[in-house]
Amino acid sequence: MVRLDHLEDNPWHTCAACRRDEAGLFFAPSKEPTAARLAREAQAKQVCARCPVLLECREHALVQPEPYGVWGGLTAAERRVVLARRRRREVELRAEAQLVAGQRTAERGRIAG
Repeated sequence: MVRLDHLEDNPWHTCAACRRDEAGLFFAPSKEPTAARLAREAQAKQVCARCPVLLECREHALVQPEPYGVWGGLTAAERRVVLARRRRREVELRAEAQLVAGQRTAERGRIAG
């Protein structure tokens, strides 16, 4: 994979494989039939699979968040699932941290008492 974090004057998207493909492959036309959409998305994902900046693209689409199209090998629906999982995990980690902090406070109280 090409590392782009050191190239401030060369953003990740300048190396994206999709720059050589038709944008219509990555974004749905209005009222696209399901079978056509699935075929188009599969083709777009094939382009993404060979892309040197797939992870940078995916993270961009998740952080923005991009509401449409195939980005980083994921459709909008797939990105929503990833974001929901991330949010759940963040909630779990916060709850776990609060539990640990509470246990430490209780232990300090027992030791001091």
